[in-house]
Amino acid sequence: MNNPVNAYQNILKLIGDTPLVKLNRIVKNFEGNYYAKLEAFNPGHSNKDRIAYHIIEEAEKSGLLKPGSTIIETTSGNTGFSLAMVSMIKGYNCILAVSSKSSRDKINMLSAMGAQVHVCPANVPADDSRSYYEVAKRLHNEIKDSIYINQYFNELNINAHYRTTGPEIWKQTNGKITHLVASSGTGGTISGSAKYLKEQNPSIKIIGVDAYGSVLKKYHETQEFDPNEIYPYRIEGLGKNLIPSATDFESIDRFVKVTDEDSAHTARKVTRSEGIFVGYTSGAAMQAVIQLSQEKYFSKADEIVVMFPDHGSRYMSKIYSEEWMEQQGFFDSDHESQQQIEYVNELNENQ
Repeated sequence: MNNPVNAYQNILKLIGDTPLVKLNRIVKNFEGNYYAKLEAFNPGHSNKDRIAYHIIEEAEKSGLLKPGSTIIETTSGNTGFSLAMVSMIKGYNCILAVSSKSSRDKINMLSAMGAQVHVCPANVPADDSRSYYEVAKRLHNEIKDSIYINQYFNELNINAHYRTTGPEIWKQTNGKITHLVASSGTGGTISGSAKYLKEQNPSIKIIGVDAYGSVLKKYHETQEFDPNEIYPYRIEGLGKNLIPSATDFESIDRFVKVTDEDSAHTARKVTRSEGIFVGYTSGAAMQAVIQLSQEKYFSKADEIVVMFPDHGSRYMSKIYSEEWMEQQGFFDSDHESQQQIEYVNELNENQ
């Protein structure tokens, strides 16, 4: 009797069960042990595979999706790619309203995956008719047999991570995790993971990462939406100019804000110190860890998990482009040269 071929039915079966990897050089001399949850190991190279697959599966079960239906979403790029991937395999059309802040790499990848892409201006209010939120809503109203994923206000966004990401982290750390540090955009990853982890151990601290120019940190602290907090920033998939219901603010213990410049440099430093090719938002999460460590927030016994949500290949025209970094003024200070000096010193110490 022949043994069957050991193969997955399709690429969607590879979603989840991403590795946890110990960080070493970038956290040298920090108190505690640090681990990165590498979501780039999902087939679509980001944590958004989890919600795309889960939400579409649930829509199929409830009868909202039929053969030939169209899936519509607002995205900074990663959710869109995951939805396009799942749509292609399952036979649905996919239309994406994308922020102009998204890297050209991401936009090209969406088109390559067969999605119809509408690029919308980033720096307009959420209720502006040109915003990617309003464009997606309009397309949904105009197109028959379409569904609008609406990840910012979809409870299934949280549920996907409650069912998968949280349990994976708990199991991988053997329940020893003391802190989770995760960037917050829609809030689904941090909220779903936090819900599960705090059910296992209410003492676990959940740290959200926000951007300067976003309203999330102040809303968490005051329960007030302050439009004066809003101004343009460059990090993709982090922060918001509205309050997503997919963010469970009560499950988050505190927020840390990071700058565009620090996050870009830290992403590059993670790549060249740990050999993990991370995206901009991963750099933001790591930058928050650095700032917390500078506060002496962590203790020697702590076990800290940091979410690295996507892959550096999506930022080749941004943070990994010397020209783009120059254009943003990120090399105008000694920031990069100082990091280069630190990196060279670390290499010399380890030889």
